[in-house]
Amino acid sequence: MDLKASFQTFRTSDKFWISLSRDILSVILAVLAFAVISQALFGMWTPMVAVESGSMDPHMKIGDIIFIESIDRTQIMTNQDATPDYISFEKEGDVILYRPYGQEGVTPIIHRAMYFVEAGESMWEGGPIAPHSGYITKGDNERTNMYYDQQGQISYLQPVKEEWIIGVARYRIPYAGHLRLMLS
Repeated sequence: MDLKASFQTFRTSDKFWISLSRDILSVILAVLAFAVISQALFGMWTPMVAVESGSMDPHMKIGDIIFIESIDRTQIMTNQDATPDYISFEKEGDVILYRPYGQEGVTPIIHRAMYFVEAGESMWEGGPIAPHSGYITKGDNERTNMYYDQQGQISYLQPVKEEWIIGVARYRIPYAGHLRLMLS
């Protein structure tokens, strides 16, 4: 049997093992195509995260899937520097995904970049001096996030260094991440 005939048999056969192999190959090709498109569009092989807490309510809800653009492909516009026409998730300034203290293996935080401070500047009015340059961040939920992340447990007294940032939130698919949250 030549190559063309083998391919035709593989493509049209209803034998169990051939059909199963064809289905597995289809799934692998679909995942590969998604990864390549994700890399091209967002600069990341896996550009999606599921929101795990209500800290960004009402603009992001638990179980939402958020598409992240790689930090290598974009600039961060802070809440303080954003013009009134620059809106990201219904508010001025970008929402960033970062690793607290730059630690690998911990759940990344998705909060809004409020403003940038230089090393030696006060992190907020009457606040402590920044040990290094970075972003002051805060969740949008006014009930659970009354203070900056740097005033609480998330990134205590540590502005978010640029190298800790994974990317910038760009798109939201409501509730699509509930299954992913149940599996973890």
